[in-house]
Amino acid sequence: METSTIKNTTYQNILNNKEFKTPEGWLEIKTIDMHTGGEPLRVIIDGFPELEGNNVLEYRRYAKENFDYLRTTLMFEPRGHADMYGCILVPPNDDEADFGILFLHNEGYSTMCGHAIIAISTLAVQMNWINVQEGDNELKIDAPCGRIISYANVKNGEVTGVRFHCVPSFVVGLDREVEVEGIGKVRYDLAYGGAFYAYVDFSRNDFKIDLSPENYRALIQKGMDIKHAVMENDKEILHPFEKDLSFLYGTIFIDASEKENIDSKNVCIFAEGEVDRCPTGSGVSGRMAIHEARGEMNIGSPKMKIESITESVFLGSVVDKVDFGPFQAVIPEVEGTAHITGMNTFVIDPKDLMKDGFILR
Repeated sequence: METSTIKNTTYQNILNNKEFKTPEGWLEIKTIDMHTGGEPLRVIIDGFPELEGNNVLEYRRYAKENFDYLRTTLMFEPRGHADMYGCILVPPNDDEADFGILFLHNEGYSTMCGHAIIAISTLAVQMNWINVQEGDNELKIDAPCGRIISYANVKNGEVTGVRFHCVPSFVVGLDREVEVEGIGKVRYDLAYGGAFYAYVDFSRNDFKIDLSPENYRALIQKGMDIKHAVMENDKEILHPFEKDLSFLYGTIFIDASEKENIDSKNVCIFAEGEVDRCPTGSGVSGRMAIHEARGEMNIGSPKMKIESITESVFLGSVVDKVDFGPFQAVIPEVEGTAHITGMNTFVIDPKDLMKDGFILR
């Protein structure tokens, strides 16, 4: 039916009025939403209050102390969900870097996020925030864990993928054991790849759970049970230089993949029971340190293909070795792809009783 033949006044008003004007006194925040291997990233680009500080860790602390209600507003329902992830772009620590970044999720503010680095590097090209050239486009990004170097590869004007060099990543201990209620004895590796994880390799444990979407809730429960048990019993979750980085972020389950061309499968349970849809960039970084410590990976070794719960894949490798405080560390390289899913203009009505968000699982 041609719209010109419709005489209904209300419908004509709908056709003629398609923009909502934000009322005075309401807060308006604009975002660009993306995903990396299925893991969401809500990039806050306008409307978030200015953060005070002199470096990324100070901006992170100021956001936590003054605007945490906006984190829940944008991550929680009804604007987000229990597994939403986001970021805020801030000034870099110094003029050598391009920009700084803060990471948001259902529990708070993480120290490192590889999928966000891949996504924001992709967006930097697509938004022409940098002078884009064919081939590799280098970005220096200051995260709470330190400076990340990423390389967005452009071919015929399009981003074909992003790889990044993480901060020095190291092993705290291999084959540690902890008793977990409902599971029993669990063997894990404790390693850091911008965040601390307990890595539970099923090939080194008596218990096992299929790393499939069907076991989503069971994976959350077991992952959180292991995380809390390790937090209570392992006293070496300590960053050598920054107290703010000294906490266990999550549990990573590792198993063989059913695909012939994939080396293994990762499922990360992090923050307050979030399930990473991608293979976890910081988690893969820590894994590179573990594989190097076990003699399974070295500089020049073939890139490892690691699959996620959604069957998306990251490539991981070791590009350098460095001393990092008391640790022998590696510089990992992680590679993946990201895509834009949409643009949002969120409005916050001060009279809305649910304006700060809520979560139901």
